[in-house]
Amino acid sequence: MNPLEFIAAYALSTVLFIPGSALTLAGGALFGPVAGTLYSLTGATLGATLAFLVARHVARDWVARRTRGRLAGFVRGVESEGWRFVVFVRLVPLLPFNLLNYALGLTRIPLWQYVAASYVAMLPGAAAYTYLGFAGREAFEGGESWMRHGLIALAVLAATLYLPRLVRRLRSQPVPRLAPEALDERLQRREPLTIVDVRGEDEYRGELGHLPGALNIPLGSLPERLGELSAVKNQPVVLVCRTDKRSAKAADLLRAAGFPKVEVLNGGMEHWKARG
Repeated sequence: MNPLEFIAAYALSTVLFIPGSALTLAGGALFGPVAGTLYSLTGATLGATLAFLVARHVARDWVARRTRGRLAGFVRGVESEGWRFVVFVRLVPLLPFNLLNYALGLTRIPLWQYVAASYVAMLPGAAAYTYLGFAGREAFEGGESWMRHGLIALAVLAATLYLPRLVRRLRSQPVPRLAPEALDERLQRREPLTIVDVRGEDEYRGELGHLPGALNIPLGSLPERLGELSAVKNQPVVLVCRTDKRSAKAADLLRAAGFPKVEVLNGGMEHWKARG
């Protein structure tokens, strides 16, 4: 496969919702770490641009249905931050990569800003997976330096996977943590708040139990079920899980979707149960 064929295949796979990680690995194996990164990044950017244009000019209603309650948050983010918001959602994926390309097409960001921001933000991931593919080829061929290349590839990949957490931490304000005692007092006073338990259904009904009146929406289903919370969007929302890790991720999702009053139960159900 020559470079032009590879770029065209990558762009087409992006438009058709085919994950590009396998192609990025293949790019490293076929063309080496430098050229492979360039070709993969070019194909991904070209495909992302085509999806963006399709959403903006052809399939607006279809994309709006697929993104559901998330679209308002993206529009608001682009209007307030412009290309910086595109960089953020590329590094901290609030939607799957291929769907994100279409979603951003419904915002007002200029095409050139979208392309430039996408190209820069996708570079770390493209470089990491390309180098990993190159190291895999070296190992398969029995090259003497495969071990060194493999360790470098794993280090670059680890840094890339940590990057979203770092960006999220630098960019956002800490999510308010609510102590069990404080939540109990608010429940006793019957304050208007919505409790969302983001554990799976088995955990929700398991040994730790759940809070009275808590709505069970597992974290993995939250993006598709945001519409169920639209009526309480401007009211306090308390997120609960076993500890508070999944709740913190859910808080990021709700904030990006425009929920202004999001809190996390500190320590989750384990802490709630321990405090009696």
